Amino acid sequence: MAADADPCVLVYDVGGSHISSAVCFRQGYRLGAVARANLPEEQTSEAFVEVLHSLGVKAGEGVESIEGAELAMPGPFDYAKGISWMKHKMAYLYGVNVSEALAARFGWKPGHVRFLNDAAAYLLGEVGAGAAKGVKRVVCFTLGTGVGSGFAVDGKVVTEGQGVPPGGEIWNVPYDGGIVEDQISTRALQKAYKERKGQVREVASIAHYATGGEAAATEVFEEFGRNLGVALKRLLADFAPDVVVLGGGIARSAYLFLPAAQATLEGVKFEVRIAELGDNAPLAGAGVAWFG
Repeated sequence: MAADADPCVLVYDVGGSHISSAVCFRQGYRLGAVARANLPEEQTSEAFVEVLHSLGVKAGEGVESIEGAELAMPGPFDYAKGISWMKHKMAYLYGVNVSEALAARFGWKPGHVRFLNDAAAYLLGEVGAGAAKGVKRVVCFTLGTGVGSGFAVDGKVVTEGQGVPPGGEIWNVPYDGGIVEDQISTRALQKAYKERKGQVREVASIAHYATGGEAAATEVFEEFGRNLGVALKRLLADFAPDVVVLGGGIARSAYLFLPAAQATLEGVKFEVRIAELGDNAPLAGAGVAWFG
């Protein structure tokens, strides 16, 4: 490799239904072509590792001197040792040392395969190369079926400290007689729409009806925005972020709820921004973690 070549690493985003992989270059955390595949039909650790390996080979085709691999994985997972403790999904990985298995397939030492939490990866992607680049204090929420969250200070993920919930996870923090996820997730939108129309619709469908001018759908998103604004104001007062980044599936409909949220947030000192990297944020974030 030439002395002035841009160092690079294989990065992965392991989701509930599919896996993505790309090469991430240190300069600007630029991603190469993204390769994607579904989780293996054969539910074994060997099949899972084979999908990782084949995706990595495809993503890294023609790229020399890849330093190793960084994988964004859901939990519970021992990120330091590379061992999965998931039972609710990908149970076939339970107790498996994914680091050793994947390193063996590439002919690397286990230390060349590293892991980080998927929500932390999303946050780092936006901090390193997206909507929060250069920002000192950042909170990132991924709004979807659940509520993923991450807190960062000076470009590094923090999981404790003033205003940071345990592990940086805000979804299950007690809130208004329930938990945060009850108020700002897919089910909150669906519940509000069903109360008005007696129908259960996907969020994308509700957004379609709101865009078309249906009053009930419009009201649902405006209510969601107000609830989100109140929640951000209350939950983040002690952490005092400079920027809050909103990502996830619901954020694709930000034009329908963000004005209501911002009206509720009038006077707060932080700025709300929509994630810029979308589905590629965890891949870029894995690169940030490796080179950082």
